[in-house]
Amino acid sequence: HRQFPLHEMFLQKGGHGQEDLFRVLKVHAQVSPDEYCQAHAPLAAVLLMQMPAEPAFWCLKSICDKYVPGYYARGLEAIQIDGDILYKLLKKVSPSAYKHLKKHKIEPVLYMTEWFMCLFSRTLPWSSVLRVWDMFFCEGVKVLFRVGLVLLKYGLRSQVLKRCPGMYETLQALRNIDHGVMAEGFLLFQMQRLDLTEDDLQREHQRQVQKRRQAAKDAAANGR
Repeated sequence: HRQFPLHEMFLQKGGHGQEDLFRVLKVHAQVSPDEYCQAHAPLAAVLLMQMPAEPAFWCLKSICDKYVPGYYARGLEAIQIDGDILYKLLKKVSPSAYKHLKKHKIEPVLYMTEWFMCLFSRTLPWSSVLRVWDMFFCEGVKVLFRVGLVLLKYGLRSQVLKRCPGMYETLQALRNIDHGVMAEGFLLFQMQRLDLTEDDLQREHQRQVQKRRQAAKDAAANGR
């Protein structure tokens, strides 16, 4: 009942929307018990607004298995890697926002975990959610990076940073990004303007994976 409580599908307790959501999540938890988490609920709810329960389940499974594999696994290593990738790409897109986050030691998982795990369904206005999801299904995970970079660039623009002397204020700013930044027209236009290629993502992904492997080797060596 916490998923889109004002939507007509989920208004009535025990109504068909809530029942379908429960069924989809229950089956998903049975099929993938090691990866089930709360982030699946808003994903399933969005899907149920577009299709019946059975295809919604298969779409949810496809998202988890093919589009963002590992995002919901124990340890959340995949989401942490993508958080580090987002952070490094931000250095190129918005040096001022990057420096601010680095100065205050604000780790990516503190602000991007819900964004990426819920595919921005809990962040963006509804019209933007639908457009972003359309792009996500066509283009894949790179769309999430584009959305995240736009939100960071404009959510932490210079006027905002002046009001953010520390970690708390910065995270509050990212939880309350100006509606105009998230509006469909502005968001998609800025996403398209970003100088970000598939190769950029692949290179940074390889760097972050290698960095983690080396850190694991070093930790193992020091533990001997």
